[in-house]
Amino acid sequence: MIDQDALGLDRVYIQAKRYAEGSNIGAGAIRDFFGSLDRHKATKGLFVTTSTFSFAAKETADFLSKRLVLIDGEHLAKLMIRYNVGCRIEEVLHIKKVDEDFFE
Repeated sequence: MIDQDALGLDRVYIQAKRYAEGSNIGAGAIRDFFGSLDRHKATKGLFVTTSTFSFAAKETADFLSKRLVLIDGEHLAKLMIRYNVGCRIEEVLHIKKVDEDFFE
């Protein structure tokens, strides 16, 4: 759970699943998560997986009355690289270009 304000009035609930490649998250898991959001009176949810979401899971999330964001393994990896979470710089490549103004 993430409080988006100091008083905790606006909360985002998170569910994370670490599944092996090829083990997709189905529509049933999305409906279960939606039910838990309802139980906590939450209006927003984030579902993260190291795997992928089935087409039915994505469709279910789109049609539900609450805002659900789905982040699959590929998107998660891109976010981790972008924000330097769980990764480090291994090599830096410098590409040089001739400064033609230098020779004038």
